[in-house]
Amino acid sequence: MSRVVSVAPVLPEHSYPQEEITEALVDLVCPPGSPAAAKAPLLRRLHRSGGVQRRHLVRPPQEYARLGGFTDANDAWLRDGASLALRACRDALAQAGLAADDVDVVLFTTVTGVSAPSLDARIAAPLGLRPDVKRLPLFGLGCVAGASGLARLHDHLAGHPGDVALLLSVELCSLTVQRDDPSTANLVASGLFGDGAAAAVLVGDARAAAMGLDARSPRVLATRSHLYPGTTDVLGWDVGGTGFRIVLSASLADVVEAHLAEDVKRLLAPLGLDRDDVTRWVAHPGGPKVLEAASRALALEEGALAPSWASLARAGNLSSASVLHVLADVLASDRPEEQDDGGAPQRCVLFALGPGFSAELVLLEWGGEEQR
Repeated sequence: MSRVVSVAPVLPEHSYPQEEITEALVDLVCPPGSPAAAKAPLLRRLHRSGGVQRRHLVRPPQEYARLGGFTDANDAWLRDGASLALRACRDALAQAGLAADDVDVVLFTTVTGVSAPSLDARIAAPLGLRPDVKRLPLFGLGCVAGASGLARLHDHLAGHPGDVALLLSVELCSLTVQRDDPSTANLVASGLFGDGAAAAVLVGDARAAAMGLDARSPRVLATRSHLYPGTTDVLGWDVGGTGFRIVLSASLADVVEAHLAEDVKRLLAPLGLDRDDVTRWVAHPGGPKVLEAASRALALEEGALAPSWASLARAGNLSSASVLHVLADVLASDRPEEQDDGGAPQRCVLFALGPGFSAELVLLEWGGEEQR
């Protein structure tokens, strides 16, 4: 099995209350005197009901009106994204007690900007990665990619148990807001998504033994992927001349409620576990309706998804980075490094959902007596 040695969430320095961002977006998306001005009350109402209290942005709100279009926005994604990426990677490696040249494979994910070479290649030299590092840049998984990244690196480490793997997510969602689109989907997205990044270090069994990691270090026990047929129009982008135009269906929460419980059951059953054996839940904070649907589907007790709700309120939905932010919060609150190895293990189901429509689930465990 693989180990999650560290998780490092980072946020841009510019931070604003939701109400301040809302008014800036009214001027951008529903400007007075425009045909879209009549949608301003709806925008304000949607922003108030989104569960977000504060967001971090890579640029001050007044600068977004100066972006000339997709080219300007993507250039900003490259510049600002590289800075956040370096911060996250350096923090994660420092927490793990490893150097950049220890890294054997990097999985980079984003859905808010595009470049070739990809962002991971652009930061390789400043970070200090080896020239022979293996790279897996991914685009298109969206919000599910933080969980997918953990799962796919776990797969890699099963075959390369001596490797060190680095997962990097950079999502600058504010740069994708469409100023010419007063659709309900764009109004919802403009109040929900924030900017952020995260990095995580994982190692295989052999490397974990060499590092002296024990049962207090979170380990990946199992993963599950699910691509739901007939749901490609539920969530994603329409890509055009102005960039990324959000596709966000009202049926998204219904898909979650219909399928998530069965996915969790199929994740746990091969290990002889069921829902009652899970002590922690790390849910991607996709929005109030998604979190409420997940709670109903899994019949969770009140407060089970509190870390996800708190992350949503504090920073908004950070797409693929969000689930890593929540995982970092849960690990910090549980302090697995201070737990007694002889105590009961903490079992955590981490899950996220994204375009496809798809789900990725990861079963983590820390504490207790390790079974080999």
